[in-house]
Formats: sequence, structure tokens, C-alpha cells
Amino acid sequence: MLNLNQLRSFYHAARRLSVTQAAQDLCITQPAVTAQIKAFEASTELKFFRKQGRRIHLTGEGQMVYEYAVELFKIEKKIENAIEEMRELKRGILRVGTTKTYARYFMPSLISSFHRSYPDIRIHLNEGSSLDMIKSLLEFDNEVAVVAQTSEDPRIEFVPFSQEELVVILSPRHRLANERHIDFRRLSEEPFIMKEVGSGTRKVVNELFRRRGCIPNVLMETGNNEFIKQLVHRGEGISILVRACVETELKAGFLATTTLRGQHLFLDVSLAYLKNQTLSPTARAFDNLLTQLHSTGAPPQDIGSLMARILARRRLDKT
Repeated sequence: MLNLNQLRSFYHAARRLSVTQAAQDLCITQPAVTAQIKAFEASTELKFFRKQGRRIHLTGEGQMVYEYAVELFKIEKKIENAIEEMRELKRGILRVGTTKTYARYFMPSLISSFHRSYPDIRIHLNEGSSLDMIKSLLEFDNEVAVVAQTSEDPRIEFVPFSQEELVVILSPRHRLANERHIDFRRLSEEPFIMKEVGSGTRKVVNELFRRRGCIPNVLMETGNNEFIKQLVHRGEGISILVRACVETELKAGFLATTTLRGQHLFLDVSLAYLKNQTLSPTARAFDNLLTQLHSTGAPPQDIGSLMARILARRRLDKT
């Protein structure tokens, strides 16, 4: 097997045609360079240098090995540069997972903010349910995930950074659409369009019904928010979704909303990553961004409000 320390000593001696200068380049003694070269020649059973007076010359075999060594140490230099750029966040990949809802309504602002600070970092964004994205961490498909905590897992660290409001949505023609507040009993009597198993919203809704000792009248379940909104608009049933997901439809009158009397529903959004694992520089930078967002708002706020604070602060800093 090739000994790179021996090859390095050979390379510098061949480049300089001087053992003394090779020793200076490597910051080691001249006898150490000579010993490495002799060991290299002995291990290969080839002669790479011939000596004439105080000067050394490459043999034919030495010239051939030197040409390969030049290419090898060029690659080594590229690797060193790449490592330094990754440390300085001038190069790298951020692998982040999130839910379809967050990918559409929250992540663009987060990614844009991250990209402004680190324009040379490539971002791989994967989508799925919160449960799917937690599994992706365990399978090393993603390094971090922006999700709701759907279950306890001792292998995963969850760091909450925002709260998203959940709202009851219904058709504008629904008999409850004009009521500002409704009792839970009336909600439980309605056909319900449920988010898929594994979603954070599904967990909150299930917990709501469990606390009231009720079983929801599930018409269907799906992970497609647009499909849910269309069905609700048609009057097929009611649902509960993140407010940001339905804000446009509520303003346009495509959907209506009402609140549960004495009940406010929120979804805690967290940054998740594996415990006892060292985060890459890109993942640490993303974590720092979310930490910054979290620190700007107390009590916890939705991502939109947090981003607005960050952007406003940046505009003030520029003036």
C-alpha cells in the first residue's frame, strides 16, 4: 500500500531537485526526508533519484511517479480548499425536511433569509408528513427538519421556535358559518375531513377530541391541503388547518371560519435533529437562524410574524 508521507517527501524533493529544500518545504529535517525517500524506494523496489555531486536527478521511473504525484497533490489542494470553504460556509449542502404545509407557506421566507446570509450553500428540501420527516432524520436522508412534534423519540432533539394557529374552516354556505363561536359538541356532530396520520395537525385534533371524550365523524383523511379546502368549500365537511394555509381563501370568501368557544388551537413548530450527532456547519447555521427567530418573539409567535420582525430589523440596520 502506498505510503503518502513517503510519497510527499519524494514529491517535494523531485519538485525542488533538492533534499534540503524539500525539508524546508515540509518543515522537517533533511535526514528525515532522505529516510522517507529511501523507505519509498525500498518498498517499491525502484530507484527514483540519481545523485551527481550535490545535485539529485530523477530517473525515468522517478519522472513517471512524479507526474502522477503532481496530479495527486493538486487534488489534495482542492480538497483542502473545499474543506476550508465548507468551514467558512462558502460551500456546502443543507439537507432539510419539512411538511408540505410548511414547504409552501413558511419555508420560502426561511430559505430566503438563509440564502441571503449564505448564498453559496445549496439547499435540498424534502417534503412529507412530520412523522415521515422525523424518520428521514433517523435514516440520514435529512440532517434537520422543520416539523411538529408528533411523538416522543429519545433519539430526536426537538427545539420549538414558533406557534402556528389552527382554525376551524367551513363552507361560507354552511349553517355555522355566520356564528363567531361554536361549542365543541356542535363541531363533533359535523362530518370531518382529517389530515393524514403522522401530521402535527392530526395529532392536535385527535388530542382535542380525546380530551372531550369524543370520536370525530371522519368523512375522509388526506395529506393534500388543497383537496381539503376544495371539499370544505363544496360543503362536504369541515376541517382544521393552519391559518396561514387558508388565509388567502378566508380573505377571498372562498372559505369561512369560526372559533371553538373557550378553546384556542396552536401547533408548535420545532427544529428537529438527531441527538448526540454533530451538526454540519450548514445545519448549525440554519439552527442559528431559527434560534434568532425564536429569540425575537416572546411569547412564541407564528413564523410569518417572526420573519417580519427579522426583515424590519435588517431594514433598520441598513438605514
